[in-house]
Amino acid sequence: MATKKHFSSPPRRVALFVTCMVDMLYPEVGLAAVELLERQGIEVVFPEEQTCCGQPAFNAGYRDEAIVLARRFVDIFEPLVRSGRVDAVVAPSGSCVTMTTHFYDLLFADQDDTNYRARTATLAAATFELTEFLVDVLGVTDVGARFPGKVTYHACCHLLRELGIDRQPHALLDAVAEAEQVPLTGADECCGFGGLFAVKNAGISTAMGQRKSRAIAASDADVVALCDVSCMTHINGLLSRQAQRARAVHIAQLLVNEVTVQPRPEEPAPKAVAPSRRWQG
Repeated sequence: MATKKHFSSPPRRVALFVTCMVDMLYPEVGLAAVELLERQGIEVVFPEEQTCCGQPAFNAGYRDEAIVLARRFVDIFEPLVRSGRVDAVVAPSGSCVTMTTHFYDLLFADQDDTNYRARTATLAAATFELTEFLVDVLGVTDVGARFPGKVTYHACCHLLRELGIDRQPHALLDAVAEAEQVPLTGADECCGFGGLFAVKNAGISTAMGQRKSRAIAASDADVVALCDVSCMTHINGLLSRQAQRARAVHIAQLLVNEVTVQPRPEEPAPKAVAPSRRWQG
């Protein structure tokens, strides 16, 4: 893992690494990330030629296919950092940031190409997950968010275990006005998605997800905030099938006030007691 870049002066321009799922399924999360950064005076550029970082192929063992995508990713983003056209690369995903900052080292280790290995290290040092960049680089926790409801937090696996990011999202959520933070039992336990794991081991994945959804229901939260749309998709699928009121939301949307409190169902009215028809003597 590369040592993170030290900024002698506050960064002013970043490149958005939007990730595949955000780009194709949840563009509103990418827009929320841009809005968050722009509110802090950051200019955001979006390299339109960006594609997958190669994580699905890498996780499935297809190293040759993953290396092609990894080289393309480095070719697109590394020149922006090296030339100073951007100060950093920011992504609304701990999973994809883990791939480019941690697992590229493994991917390129078997390659007889010191040039790409050096460029990968340069890029990794300047690549940040969104909450990490806001809190650790910009020194921001209060972004003007408001949510008059109960919020809990699910720690996504790559974000917590590979990147060690946990304090930062909590700091941002703690500053949300009017929000009541409620604990989530097993918050640091996997939701069961795991990318291709959910496909290859559907039964185990579902059982793990159901355990997570039961914990969410027990928390009585209106929303469960998290930092990866992959986990969000998995958890929301289960919550929907179980007809639960709570829903999973990406932290970026919560922080730009795009999430509203859903009305709680009214308590059922007491059933009327029918008068007894038994003959009274």
